[in-house]
Amino acid sequence: MSVGRIITNDADVAEGAAWLADTDPRFASALQATGPLPLRLRADGFDALIGAIISQQVSVASANAMRARMDAAGLTHEAAILAAGEEGLRAAGLSRQKIRYALALADAGIDYTALRDAPDVQVIKTLTAIPGVGTWTAQIYAMFSLGRADVFAEGDLALQEAAKVLFDLPERPKPKQLALMAEDWSPWRSVAARALFSYYRVVKQREGIT
Repeated sequence: MSVGRIITNDADVAEGAAWLADTDPRFASALQATGPLPLRLRADGFDALIGAIISQQVSVASANAMRARMDAAGLTHEAAILAAGEEGLRAAGLSRQKIRYALALADAGIDYTALRDAPDVQVIKTLTAIPGVGTWTAQIYAMFSLGRADVFAEGDLALQEAAKVLFDLPERPKPKQLALMAEDWSPWRSVAARALFSYYRVVKQREGIT
């Protein structure tokens, strides 16, 4: 099974955006409102996933504070986290649940380099096997750390709200409904996600959504 298209630069995002605009005039309207879409690529590997775990269910400020304490303590890679154990991670400000997740991730032995060449389904299956890494986190990792062009995070509330407004739906679509809608946006579902994320910010400013 092939990996499919990989997004590596702004031109790739622009190509996907043009395809979406040609495919559905509602995306053309959204893109007119948002302007050029962001690339949003970031590094892959352990650091990206431990950052996602730290950020779960806390404010950005709290996550940044935890991350700063971990960096200061040298807790930036698997061996250091395993060596620190529960006590060291607690000292860095992690909750009991986050400690369990961080230790599980550090002990998982994931070959992050091999994931770059794995099919989307395999990437998500590998990552969601780790406690604390849910489907949304795995999908976001595939989209923005691996640059996969045809992955979508149908459980994301911002994407659901943006789709509700853009497609004039009576209510926010459930994940299964949004995933079904997103099939029409293949092979550029990740660019559709970028478009909807950007459109959500436009809608939020316009309508005062919190």
